[in-house]
Amino acid sequence: MNYKMVGRFLSQILFIEALFMVPALCISLYCADAMAVKGFLAAIGVAVGAAVVMHLLCKGAPSAFYAKEGFVCVAISWIAMSLVGCLPFYISREIPGFIDGFFEIVSGFTTTGASIVPAVEELSKGILYWRSFSHWVGGMGVLVFLLAIAPSGEQGKGFTMHLLRAESPGPDVGKLVPKMRKTAAILYIIYIVLTVLDILFLLFGGMDLFEAVCHAFGTAGTGGFGVKNDSYASYSPYLQNVTTVFMLLFGVNFSCYYLLLLKQFRSVFKDEELRTYLLIVLGSILLIAWNTRELYGTVEETLRHSAFQVASIVTTTGYATTDFDLWPSFSKTILLCLMVVGASAGSTGGGLKVGRFMLLLKGLRRNIRRMLSPRRVELVRNNGTVVDERVLDNTNAYLAAYVLIVFGVFAIISLDGFSTGTNFSAVLACFNNIGPGLEAVGPTCNFSQYSGLSKLILSWAMLAGRLEIFPILVLFSRDTWKGR
Repeated sequence: MNYKMVGRFLSQILFIEALFMVPALCISLYCADAMAVKGFLAAIGVAVGAAVVMHLLCKGAPSAFYAKEGFVCVAISWIAMSLVGCLPFYISREIPGFIDGFFEIVSGFTTTGASIVPAVEELSKGILYWRSFSHWVGGMGVLVFLLAIAPSGEQGKGFTMHLLRAESPGPDVGKLVPKMRKTAAILYIIYIVLTVLDILFLLFGGMDLFEAVCHAFGTAGTGGFGVKNDSYASYSPYLQNVTTVFMLLFGVNFSCYYLLLLKQFRSVFKDEELRTYLLIVLGSILLIAWNTRELYGTVEETLRHSAFQVASIVTTTGYATTDFDLWPSFSKTILLCLMVVGASAGSTGGGLKVGRFMLLLKGLRRNIRRMLSPRRVELVRNNGTVVDERVLDNTNAYLAAYVLIVFGVFAIISLDGFSTGTNFSAVLACFNNIGPGLEAVGPTCNFSQYSGLSKLILSWAMLAGRLEIFPILVLFSRDTWKGR
């Protein structure tokens, strides 16, 4: 294990996090929120101080960097970011408990949107901004940001691919262009452009600038932290529809946007994952609209709420325009299924991912055919290309780990004594980075009633879900920490 290289990257991440807190500090200064200013100054001081110490200790790090270092860098960076990022909440006393503050910022960075705050409107503007901005940072990934802006002095040493693979969502990570650094830059440019467009459309609908920025951050990162307790319920139908569209856009694989820029429209239209994603969304909207048609006054209102909640859940954003916990069981079952499936690979959404779900189904079909014809040569293809067997093996391993973690976390938090529906939906909501669940953790409730142990376990689940499980699991392997 190249500890010095890991420490060097961790120092850079903490320094970037300190810079990211500056706008929130400026907002707190402008609003004269003394405790919030104190919290941000202390957090920035801790981040910069730790970054300087690690930078000095890790000078002259060996250049060797492999998959093991990539996984460890990503996992430790996200944990360290969360430990520092929760300090403004805790020191300002706007979230008095450290575990509560840690849960809140982990939920922010992992773009989950599960909250322990009972009255969001009572938080200061600087804290609200930091909560929402944590979604935007975590949506694309802070290490991807580092790769996009860092000078290309490590070319040929393999660290860029290992970091991008460890942090990016999906069964496999490919290159948009030959150099991984340019791939990271392209991803962030697309991300920024879509975020700005979302802000402009929200402003056009009458939302003020602060709220538009916060909601666009939550939509872009598919996170779901808002500035009102009722999430999106009190906003106009226009603003709800705009957010529905942008949630779905951020749930699309970003490589599709790059292909559109290259005018490769046919490749986009033929993309199997995109077509499956859109089919799942359309089918779910129609089924839920049919099932909830008697709950709302007009067809437009029914379709609007159905489309918004489907978009919010399938992209794992977590915004709400209505209390979907009051919907019929059939509609809630569809939402639970969408929690598991999630958005497209290569998007900012969470969940199992549509691309991985497709590979599992294709692998199942291949195994059935092999059972019927043992000598038959059967290949799994995606968009006409043969899928590497290693990708299929990793997908099967991911599913096994997914199931074990879901039921393990479910068993632990069940010690708190809440209903089965509450606990199971809470696990799915956190592990799939969605936010609200059902019953006691539904869209009108929060996670504050859980014990400190359950909040820590759910925080771990959020990190594992956002980082695609394996970067977190490798921290518990003895082989990770052995010398090469």
